[in-house]
Amino acid sequence: MPFNKRLLKNLDYILIGSIILIMGLGLLILSSATANIVADPLFYVKKHLLSIGLGVVCALIVLSFDYAKLLRCDKLIYLCLIILLVVVDIKGIISNGARQWLALGPFIFQPSEFGKIMIIICFAAYLVKRQGQLKTFRDLIPSFLYFAGPFLLVLYQDMGTALVYLVILFGMLYIAGGNPKILFGIVGTGLAVAVLAVGLHLSPLHLPLPLDDYQVNRLTSFIDPYKDPHGTGYHIIQSLVAVGSGGLLGKGLYHGTQVQLNFLPYHHTDFIFSVVGEELGFVGGALILLLYYVLISRMIRAAFQSRDLFGRIMAVGIVSMWMFHIFENVGMAIGLMPVTGIPLPFLSHGGSFMITNLTAVGLILNVQLRRENMLF
Repeated sequence: MPFNKRLLKNLDYILIGSIILIMGLGLLILSSATANIVADPLFYVKKHLLSIGLGVVCALIVLSFDYAKLLRCDKLIYLCLIILLVVVDIKGIISNGARQWLALGPFIFQPSEFGKIMIIICFAAYLVKRQGQLKTFRDLIPSFLYFAGPFLLVLYQDMGTALVYLVILFGMLYIAGGNPKILFGIVGTGLAVAVLAVGLHLSPLHLPLPLDDYQVNRLTSFIDPYKDPHGTGYHIIQSLVAVGSGGLLGKGLYHGTQVQLNFLPYHHTDFIFSVVGEELGFVGGALILLLYYVLISRMIRAAFQSRDLFGRIMAVGIVSMWMFHIFENVGMAIGLMPVTGIPLPFLSHGGSFMITNLTAVGLILNVQLRRENMLF
């Protein structure tokens, strides 16, 4: 069925505009962050532009059909997701201690990123079929089991990405009608057990954990980064110096010493917000956060305008994913959250990440375009 142009009146141009502004600022900030990393100062900018182009194509493809058709493909999507993640666990490329990359000819991509959209789609379809059956803990067990396969496979690859999957799980369960008291109780208990386990691990008792020492150190280094300033605390210390030295207006693009002299590690990916803090100051950081606020608020609006539960659950899954990315990444940059390697949507460099996010935009706009049951 050809795309009906009358649907375009339902587009949220404020949502689209906020994303374009964030990506435009992202390109500017990335050009400064990567000016002294490789010989070609625009190398990463060109790669970023290519990723944006591919992401826009994916978004347009997703927009071209009624999202309700995805309800009939949920089992196939789930199977493809499991196969992709298993292949990564077996033949994946290890980078920075995480096995989460696959090579396809000259291209290297991250299946767990694309998996976020895939799990949002198939889990939304699953929850629609269990509508009204999420009130007790026993009711929730099948949903946890359904989600467990992809989650455990991702956890084996990278703990930070696995945390994103968990947030998606609980966000979608909540909007699908899950009992709030039970859901918040599970989250609260889980956090308490995790904090207690890490505390006992670091105590003289040295309680064993199913994590490598470097993972535990990364999770706890933000509490006292100066305990190991040249090791696990180095990233946070350099980030705090960068953000703190930016002041109100920043040092100006291409003039941040922590960035331009490469003291700040991963400043084009994980710590891109630290670049904003140093070179654009408090005003630049506030502007970025304001744009994210507009983006998230319009996304929530689109979710609750959805014509059906399926669209609403998918939209909230994407909102949950982005909110956690923003909260964790910004918190990591200012020393309030653990270093988990979670990037900042539409700002951090990363091909798979950008394509995933723009595909998610296509899905949200699809839900928004078809929020009315229109007859022609």
